[in-house]
Amino acid sequence: MEILKTVELQKIYGAGETEVRALDGVNLSVEKGEFVAVVGTSGSGKSTMLHMIGGLDTPTAGEVLVDGQTLGHMTEEELTIFRRRNIGFVFQQYNLLPMLNVWENIILPVRLDGRHPEQTYVKELIRVLGLEQKLENLPGTLSGGQQQRVAIARALASKPAILLADEPTGNLDSKTSQDVLGLLKATGEMFHQTIVMITHNEEIAQLADRILRIEDGKIVADSKDKGEEEQPW
Repeated sequence: MEILKTVELQKIYGAGETEVRALDGVNLSVEKGEFVAVVGTSGSGKSTMLHMIGGLDTPTAGEVLVDGQTLGHMTEEELTIFRRRNIGFVFQQYNLLPMLNVWENIILPVRLDGRHPEQTYVKELIRVLGLEQKLENLPGTLSGGQQQRVAIARALASKPAILLADEPTGNLDSKTSQDVLGLLKATGEMFHQTIVMITHNEEIAQLADRILRIEDGKIVADSKDKGEEEQPW
């Protein structure tokens, strides 16, 4: 089942001699449950693409469809509600609220939507991420790896259609990065969660089921394509 689709997605900044095509006709299809890594150098367009997919920015042209819904057809209010219910975000900065404890941070998006968390699901999520003993802790008392695990739990608490991770291990050391990414992959598999992760780290990208390479705003390689697995990254 296709959960994410982009059609001729473009993002252009400036005009004339100063024109920059951050995205230049990106066509992408992601199936439910896939773990996709998008790799590319700084300025390649990978973060711009993530922002378009997540409804955080508006494309110059083209369309983004998440779970069959076209983001560009929504009002700002509709998009805000849709994003809160259907798109989970994990950023390099953990973005936890320092005055809320771990449990309160995890369930915050669900409560903001006027709903009660699905207790059994959220508790299982917390167990898988190894946070059972930290629920009363404030973020400032946690290590970087623990804070990122809280951010992952928060992103997954509302059972989003897709989870978008932007350099999720950028602030972590190599061992902690591997631990966090291993947990991200495990939760994705356990809960059949679709994940799109942006990274410049080729080693981390290998944990994904599928790797896309983006250069100059275009997807230039996709490991899903026949024979692509044999090509060097």
